[in-house]
Amino acid sequence: MDIEVWLSEVATSGHVWYLKRLSANDTQQSGSHQAGPYVPKNLMFALFPALDRADVPNPDHRFRLTVDSSPTRSDVQARAVWYNNKLRDNPTRGRDEVRITRLGGTASPLLDKENTGALALFAFRRTSPEHSAHHCRVWICQGIEDDIVESRWGPVEPGELRLVDFDGGSLLSTQQHPCWLQRDDIPETWLADYPSGEEIIKKVVTLRPLGGDDVDERLMERRACEFAVFQSLEEALELPTIRQGFQDLPSFLQRANTILQRRKSRAGRSLELHTKTILEEEALEEGRGFSYQTTSEANKRPDFLFPNGQAYADPNFPNNQLRMLAVKTTCRDRWRQILNEADRIETKHLLTLQEGISPRQYQEMTSAGVQLVVPKRVQRSYRNDMHVLSLDAFIREVRGLG
Repeated sequence: MDIEVWLSEVATSGHVWYLKRLSANDTQQSGSHQAGPYVPKNLMFALFPALDRADVPNPDHRFRLTVDSSPTRSDVQARAVWYNNKLRDNPTRGRDEVRITRLGGTASPLLDKENTGALALFAFRRTSPEHSAHHCRVWICQGIEDDIVESRWGPVEPGELRLVDFDGGSLLSTQQHPCWLQRDDIPETWLADYPSGEEIIKKVVTLRPLGGDDVDERLMERRACEFAVFQSLEEALELPTIRQGFQDLPSFLQRANTILQRRKSRAGRSLELHTKTILEEEALEEGRGFSYQTTSEANKRPDFLFPNGQAYADPNFPNNQLRMLAVKTTCRDRWRQILNEADRIETKHLLTLQEGISPRQYQEMTSAGVQLVVPKRVQRSYRNDMHVLSLDAFIREVRGLG
């Protein structure tokens, strides 16, 4: 089945979509004790009310689950289970989470280690908002299928969830992030002219200034803060227009496309702008300690060169004192793009937020000379035998170059 056909079939009333990138814990690639994909507890309680029983140890519910993207079209009676022993037996180390299990073992595409990092769409079907979901159809994206989905619904980044209820309901009650800007807190200039990515990052730095956190935690906290700032600004700007309604379909589609393109633009530059800010805060001055988006060779522009572009252009500067850092939120299908970005540098460092990679991909990347740089919080999704650097360790390495 073609993904376009599949999307048209499940984008109808009665369907609730849950979009996420499969983590190493989801696919059991990390070796953790979790079993199957994680799904937010309040979403699963809404879809399967029988799960919401704190008085019952690990309540569960069976439902049909079909992976349509699989060539063999995997079809099983899956189990949604609320692991709730943290509420009773072990408050400090117990579990309080909902996962989908009984997927058919390692033959299931959802437990395939090679799908770690893949964008997965779970389309739950129910006869009415008052009834439990009875069927979940799943599509695991490969290659350009990511782009097809994200062109419609916006980027889905590692650790982020996206929910679409085609009946217009609100199934997730989430606590507002402390960085969320109320209407009166948004600069008037932003409401008149949408701010650049750099302007938003500067605002985030005022909300999350330098503190006791190391650079890895600072990066993760600021990313979450920036997303809240972006969402609050988007709501303040777009919600009044949406509530007014549209005169015709072309006007609606044009507005929706503008919103999606803005989301893609933000996601495309967010990580590199945060990284640039942190490098400057860590006394690596642009132009001296590093160069940003400078040319290495003709038509090649690495995200970051160390100690700078001038040193890279000097044939007398030792190759072993040069470093490059590429920045990609996910690297599953895109890591090969960095291999020819700086010919003089043998080892290519790649900063990513992807929650784990498969052993095969890790071996391919290592053989190609790629060294992963992963924030400490995300490293928990990687196997112990995978050598990844923290951002802090990478900065300490490049601080003495030049």
